Parts: sequence; C-alpha cells; structure tokens
Amino acid sequence: MRRQQVASSNGLQSVTEVANRRQNPRPSIEFGLMYSAQDHRGEVLMGDGMVTDLSPTGLGIRGNASVKQGMDLTIFLYLPDGQDPLFIMEATVAWVMETKVAGASGRRFGVEILKMNLRERNRLSYFLRSNLAYSD
Repeated sequence: MRRQQVASSNGLQSVTEVANRRQNPRPSIEFGLMYSAQDHRGEVLMGDGMVTDLSPTGLGIRGNASVKQGMDLTIFLYLPDGQDPLFIMEATVAWVMETKVAGASGRRFGVEILKMNLRERNRLSYFLRSNLAYSD
C-alpha cells in the first residue's frame, strides 16, 4: 500500500501522521455539506461535498471547490436528522489532498472547527453521542 502525502506548513506529511495529531477520534460517516470562503483576491468561493468523518473539533471533507491550507471557511452540515443545516461559523483548513481516482479528480481536506454558537455545538455533541457512539 502506497502512503499518501498531504501538504503541511512544514513540508509533506503522511495522511496517517495528520490523523495521529487529532485530539478526538473521527468515526467514518458520509452526509452532505456546503462551504464558503473568500480567496486571496476577495472573491467568494462556494463549494459542496460530503462529510467523510466528524468529531466535536473537526471534520474531513470531500468537496468540489478548491481550498488551501489555512483558509477560513463557513460550513453548513446537512446532518441526517431532518433538521435545518448545522451552522459552523468559522473553521480553518488544516490539510488538503488532491486525489485522482479512475480519471476523476477530487479534493479531500480536513478542517478544525473554531467557532460555533452554543446551540449548534450542543446539537453536534448530541448527534455524535446518539448516532456515532461517540462520547465526550
């Protein structure tokens, strides 16, 4: 099995090493999301994709719009609970990995959650506890 590399501020790290820096486990899941940011020119970037893993402090994303490490995002998670999207006011891109699978390219990246209101944070905690066997 070939080790995949991701860009970091200190050079390249393996995906395994990035995962090992996490403070919380991230169970594998998959549901929709939308994200937005401003690029270095002030242009608004909009993307959508799938959440691939989730914890109280971060999430993995497979998205359709290119992001860069250190970029600040606003995220709407479409939790499979039938409620309005969960709003993450601010998250920062921790790592980015461009992938090519069967001729198609994709963008995988991880974000650290920086800012959520208390109601949304409680909703995320409840979702993790009840659906993903996660405990704080």
